[in-house]
Amino acid sequence: MQINFTEEKKGKLMFELDGASHTVCNTLKRELWQDKHIKAASYAVKHPLIGKAEFLIETDGEDPKKVLAAGCQRIKKDIEKFSEQFKKEVK
Repeated sequence: MQINFTEEKKGKLMFELDGASHTVCNTLKRELWQDKHIKAASYAVKHPLIGKAEFLIETDGEDPKKVLAAGCQRIKKDIEKFSEQFKKEVK
């Protein structure tokens, strides 16, 4: 998966995720909406065969790249917790 930033302004960030599935995009969007600085977080896939999601993030003035990075870190922690719990259950 590759990220390409297409627009960056104060409080606004647009980027493309090449090769991202709806699962990844929905997870990211849902996590971003949990952040108190988010005013808008959405994505669109213009064509299903291309597999490129276009994201829009708007904040209350907070640096959108920092908000995005924090959201990704929270997702990573959740996945690690799930993985550890799964390993315990499988034993």
